[in-house]
Amino acid sequence: MSDIQSAVPAQHVHRDDVGSRMGVWLFLFTELILFGGMFFLYSVYRFMNQDAFHLAAKELNTLIGTFNTAILLTSSLTIALSIVAIRNDNKKLSIFLQLITLVLAFGFLVNKFFEWSAKFQHGIYPGSELLLAKEKGEILFFGLYYVMTGLHGLHVIIGMCVIGWITVYTIKGKINKDSFVKLEGAGLYWHLVDIIWIFLFPLFYLIT
Repeated sequence: MSDIQSAVPAQHVHRDDVGSRMGVWLFLFTELILFGGMFFLYSVYRFMNQDAFHLAAKELNTLIGTFNTAILLTSSLTIALSIVAIRNDNKKLSIFLQLITLVLAFGFLVNKFFEWSAKFQHGIYPGSELLLAKEKGEILFFGLYYVMTGLHGLHVIIGMCVIGWITVYTIKGKINKDSFVKLEGAGLYWHLVDIIWIFLFPLFYLIT
């Protein structure tokens, strides 16, 4: 019986790393198209309502925006270092860095929650009487602000879910120094989330 089993060739598991990477890049390209369209729309409305946009931006907390930028940039570093760690066969360090990335992402969402809550408490939210009493340009500014930062926040949540799933895979050993394409894909997605925020931050918080 053992002779028969030894005669059966081991099952080959097909793995197309190049195809997986291409799939990730194509997905990221569609995300760029989505946000690129929003950035274009923002640019048009800002050009048409420069004074109103400048006035509305004063309602935002630049300090919180700066802090959130620092958080996301740091998280981008930790996810990149987690890939380096797994490539060097340092599983524990990679898992630790992935968890740090998740903590930083959660911190970003907490800050954003308090920032939005403050706006709601001050009566500045879509459809509020206070906002509708403002100029058309200011209404457009806050409409874009809530839509674009809200969509970005959704991407942060999705990114956290993906990284959490990848962390579980890393713990189980399914992601290792010989198979880490999924971790690379998660890292690329997270870098995109960070890059989008780097554009959102000056557009909304640093208008001059």
